[in-house]
Amino acid sequence: MKPAGSAFPFPPVGPRRHNPAAVAAVAQTLTPLQADGLRLLMKSEDRRRLSRDAYEYSPVLASRLAAAEAELVVCPTTVEQVKAVAAACAQHHVPITMRGAGTGNYGQAVPLLGGVLLTMTGIRAVRSATADCFTAEAGCRLADIDEALALHGAEQRLLPSTYRTATIGGFVAGGSGGIGSVAWGFLRDPGNVLGMEIVTVEPQPRQHQLMGDAAAPLNHAYGTNGIIVTLTMPTAPLRSWQELLVTATSLEQGLHLADQLRTEALPIKELSLYDQQIVAMVRPLQGGAADSGGCRLIAIVAAEAMEIVKRRLTHHNAQLLLKRPQTVAGSLRELTWNHTTLHARAADPAWTYLQLLLPPEPAPALQAMGCQQGDGLAWHLEAVRSQGEARWAALPLLRWQGADALAEVMETAQALGCTIFNPHVITVEDGGMGVVDGNQVQAKQAYDPSGLLNPGKLRGWLERRHL
Repeated sequence: MKPAGSAFPFPPVGPRRHNPAAVAAVAQTLTPLQADGLRLLMKSEDRRRLSRDAYEYSPVLASRLAAAEAELVVCPTTVEQVKAVAAACAQHHVPITMRGAGTGNYGQAVPLLGGVLLTMTGIRAVRSATADCFTAEAGCRLADIDEALALHGAEQRLLPSTYRTATIGGFVAGGSGGIGSVAWGFLRDPGNVLGMEIVTVEPQPRQHQLMGDAAAPLNHAYGTNGIIVTLTMPTAPLRSWQELLVTATSLEQGLHLADQLRTEALPIKELSLYDQQIVAMVRPLQGGAADSGGCRLIAIVAAEAMEIVKRRLTHHNAQLLLKRPQTVAGSLRELTWNHTTLHARAADPAWTYLQLLLPPEPAPALQAMGCQQGDGLAWHLEAVRSQGEARWAALPLLRWQGADALAEVMETAQALGCTIFNPHVITVEDGGMGVVDGNQVQAKQAYDPSGLLNPGKLRGWLERRHL
């Protein structure tokens, strides 16, 4: 069995590269800007609350990040104020950790070395919106972007399950995909982010407009290599979406049904599949059925596709438990992706989870892992596109039995052909493909030459510094 430490690499924290006097000097420099709307939060309860995200999903991270806390929280309302924060921190060599709404799960927004926590929720304007694309400031909520786009007959392509609270900057910097990935793939797929405006961390910060490939190194980089202040992204046509909750007798039956739906010429926004264990824990998935047994499929499909969908349900002996128009509040999409983990842990906090891309033929891996883990594993699957190919991602729930047992499950999954995106590690690389992206390191050298942004989260930078 692989040692647990190799499955959960965690770079050493420290020594601190600043001192309390340096943080005090940054605060003193920024104090005059409070008259223009910038806020400085110094109370311990504010610093503690804003230095956390949902990393407690992982018992590994929960123990390792418990003591991490910012020494000063700064809340700007303009890009000029962001530049002032970057300048002050660069001059006094104080780390900066970026934060949006804090809806992530991997400790991306947790300041490992203290310093300044720069929360961007006050920078939230939609600068432009058309039928083809939008440009929004990093702190803009996704729900507000869709409201602006609706006036132009458009909507966003990709959304996290935290749609109502998440910010666009946090989604791009910390997320990977979500609702819409069945059609549009992942955020890092070319074309899903058209460009971004960033601020560098230097004594005299610069603003850069990065378009196309130049923006890619800052996509899903945890805010380690540049301060994103605006994002430009493409849209999709606005549709009247219907949310469906479907019961299937087995996970296999649900897979066959979902695979048929997505191979047909139907506008589909979400296909999410849950086994019986998860249905028993997450009451809304039961759909008010007297017998809550069976697996469940959440499908979000365009209204014009409903007649075809109903025929496919009949063909697969599946039952429609619920059909309703998609709305902002109370949407079934808040049961999908990592909201599933949230709901399951609310019922039983002994569960943790993994993130997998299943092999092109997923059934053997599902069966083998299910047989090995028994009721210690519960399947939650998400239909996605990966490099243009229809695939299934999985966010399986796992009974926490210690780091060694979790490492063994991951080793088994890899042997079965699964790609693991490890949610129990802290660095960009180890939570992704596991390899250093030289373009991300080069971007950090160009836009954060002193290595002050979110230190400890970009392994390639740490390894480069120690060569």
